[in-house]
Amino acid sequence: MLYKFNTNDYLVRIPLFIIFFWFGILKVLDLSPASELIIDTVFWMPFLSPENWTIVIGYWEMLIGICFLSKKTTLIAMVLMFLQMTGTFMPLVILPEITFQNSNPMLPTLEGQYIIKNIIIITAALIIGRSYLKLN
Repeated sequence: MLYKFNTNDYLVRIPLFIIFFWFGILKVLDLSPASELIIDTVFWMPFLSPENWTIVIGYWEMLIGICFLSKKTTLIAMVLMFLQMTGTFMPLVILPEITFQNSNPMLPTLEGQYIIKNIIIITAALIIGRSYLKLN
């Protein structure tokens, strides 16, 4: 029965939009609980202060969300998201004392869990990308 159940991919696109746009707005407005983690992670980035990089990342995430709303901009959303996710996973490597209890990778802190849950977001995006971009 479920095999024949065909859902519109907007059932996945809209939650991706909400997640990226909402968390992006929080960063732009400096209301994100992740701001300190971002600042600690992007200290090495050139041209802007870490606080300004947080704002750039916020707008970047809002753009990802908007691009997921349209099938025509799926590829743009995917490229922007994979670049963003690369940075998102960086604290697991460069800040293990913050993302893991006693730096043990089997015991993520709340921050580590916040990062690791992005695996489901990546998976949802891959499903959309595969169905839209016809990557078989």
